[in-house]
Amino acid sequence: MIVRGAVQGVGFRPFVYRHATELHLRGWVLNSAQGVFIEVEGAADRVREFVLRIEREKPRRAVIRSVECSYLEANGYDRFEIRESTEAGGKSVLILPDVAACAECVHEIFDPLNRRYGYPFTNCTNCGPRFSIIESLPYDRAHTSMKKFAMCPECEREYHDPLDRRFHAQPNACPRCGPQLELWDAHGAVLSRRNDALLEAARIVREGNILALKGVGGFQLIVDAGSEAAVRRLRARKHREEKPFALMAPTLAGARELCTVSEEEERLLLSAESPIVLLRRKASIFSPAVAPGNPFLGIMLPYSPLHHLLMVELGFAVVATSGNLSDEPICIDENEALERLGGIADFYLVHDRPVVRHMDDSIARIVLGREQLLRRARGYAPFPIHVRTPLPTILAVGAHVKTSVALSVGTEIFISQHIGDLETAAAHAAFRQTAADLPRLYDATPEAAACDMHPDYLSTQFAAQLPAPLYRVQHHFAHVLSCMAENELEPPALGVAWDGTGFGPDGTIWGGEFLLATGAGFERIAHLRQFRLPGGDAAVKEPRRSALGVLFEIFGDQCWEHDNPHGDFAKADSRLLRQMLAKKINAPLTSSAGRLFDAVASLAGLRRRCSFEGQAAMELEFAVDPKVVDAYPFEVRDGPPHVIDWEPMIVALLRDVRRDAGAGVIAARFHNTLAEIIVAIARKTGEESVVLTGGCFQNRWLTERAVDRLRAAGFDPHWHQRIPPNDGGIALGQIIGVARAMGESNPNEDR
Repeated sequence: MIVRGAVQGVGFRPFVYRHATELHLRGWVLNSAQGVFIEVEGAADRVREFVLRIEREKPRRAVIRSVECSYLEANGYDRFEIRESTEAGGKSVLILPDVAACAECVHEIFDPLNRRYGYPFTNCTNCGPRFSIIESLPYDRAHTSMKKFAMCPECEREYHDPLDRRFHAQPNACPRCGPQLELWDAHGAVLSRRNDALLEAARIVREGNILALKGVGGFQLIVDAGSEAAVRRLRARKHREEKPFALMAPTLAGARELCTVSEEEERLLLSAESPIVLLRRKASIFSPAVAPGNPFLGIMLPYSPLHHLLMVELGFAVVATSGNLSDEPICIDENEALERLGGIADFYLVHDRPVVRHMDDSIARIVLGREQLLRRARGYAPFPIHVRTPLPTILAVGAHVKTSVALSVGTEIFISQHIGDLETAAAHAAFRQTAADLPRLYDATPEAAACDMHPDYLSTQFAAQLPAPLYRVQHHFAHVLSCMAENELEPPALGVAWDGTGFGPDGTIWGGEFLLATGAGFERIAHLRQFRLPGGDAAVKEPRRSALGVLFEIFGDQCWEHDNPHGDFAKADSRLLRQMLAKKINAPLTSSAGRLFDAVASLAGLRRRCSFEGQAAMELEFAVDPKVVDAYPFEVRDGPPHVIDWEPMIVALLRDVRRDAGAGVIAARFHNTLAEIIVAIARKTGEESVVLTGGCFQNRWLTERAVDRLRAAGFDPHWHQRIPPNDGGIALGQIIGVARAMGESNPNEDR
């Protein structure tokens, strides 16, 4: 038997061993680079029962993609055994993501009679680090960062006992033989070790200090969420003005004290993936500095034994944010942390188990009763998307913002962990390392490279240097293809791809697109009316510039009579902006829905300047009055492509501003209008399947409203759930697009 899928690091070989011996069968089982190989012999009825049990009673964390069986002549084995792994053949086994501590391991670390009492690196075959420690396949201790820790006799006994929960648990360790904690001061001097380090770290947090904690996938910065001074000091040192911080609550009950938690949200909080979950806050219990102006809190529960021990010692919620400066990847090495987090952290709680690859905390929310990932990393990466037909080996490098990379191997598309924006040298280095990491893990030589069409993206320039034919995939088409792949849709389908920026084939900035995905490519069916962005990229951080561009598109030079969007521009800036728009210099055209969100947020008086990406759109979503069900007018100019004219909407919106209708009414009518626009274009195309993709559909209110209206109109809407549109989605869509193109062209020429 060959069992393929996520079958290593989940106790699959011990599971096979137990069933084989229970049925008095003989033979062997081993890990290979393709999955798990089994050879078993015995009475025919018992062999048949064994085969049925493999899929019917598999370990709870295992995911079986296929089971291939062939019957052979008996070899005359005298026992059943677990054999040494083999590295022969192509590598296609699925690597399991890091798994949150199971209930049994958590019980052990709080049991004074257990030998792992208080041990922060306790794990078993059901839980613990996986992707963050693996160096190569197959998944064996010798191929992980645990190889330097020789097991003590008691751990060896567990490891070789088929009836033990730690039978062949690769990261198995205990206080005698495993990794250990140390507490360092700001200069790297050791202050305490082992349990004393944990207790001292808790005291440090209670006193309002900033603790850098080395976790499963890298460093987190920890402060008391109830200390306004500590939170504000962390913001100042991390250069993070207003972007919300994530919190770790000590227990589910603690999370319920802070936020409303539905059944679906509770399941997500307690899941093996254990992401940060966006929950509606109950009251302003903490300093406004935790999540300024945000009705939601990002809450996670302790997911590693180290977190469980620390949070029980503290007994209150803490800020647990990525251990980095803004726009940089998180630190994974304690010596690197001293340098990069120097000036931020007061103390460092570190350990000597190496982290092989950085792994941020994933972020999720519940939308329409389903899980929707906003950031895909720990707990999810690198679990692949499965496709029906084997693909060429393609390396896709994503775009520029919230980047991930992807690699296709056979019928699996492996998507890396979240990397982030390629804005800094550290982020670019992490991107290059990740782009090399996936092919190395799977011993794969890409037959093609896929990138965005934007010529100035660092990812595009990196892909151009790879020794493989290069394919450039239009940004929004990649969005559409990824959502279709995730939802297992075949073309044709209408894709609604709305985001902030994407390079269009016509040289303009796209972002408010309706694309009909066909078997051969796409047709731009419709788009939002274009307007100019004075100052180009500067408009991303200043929604007032987008507002000015919208008004200029409607009123021309008379837009300066509308005080709202530019009342706080300095006189010199106003003159310069006026010249940009009049002369069309550094004022590119865009159809971006994201910039339209910004313009409306500015016109409604919600946000004229942003301190982080998406802030204006978030505040517009938060402002929605759910009791408002009417929409603004709009027009559709017949194409091809059709042009959605938002001028009637903006004119009506300005009337609402003048009569002081309130931001809640304006925000609701704007969102409702966007939903009606989607339905109107869907009716024009007549395609039943409609996919909603791009960063704008991480707006829960827009997604829910659009889905409700599409369903009411008889369409079948789909949206991203496990793959975020940017963070993995772009790279996934690039692979799907290139795989199709390779079937239609000379595979050796760039396209």
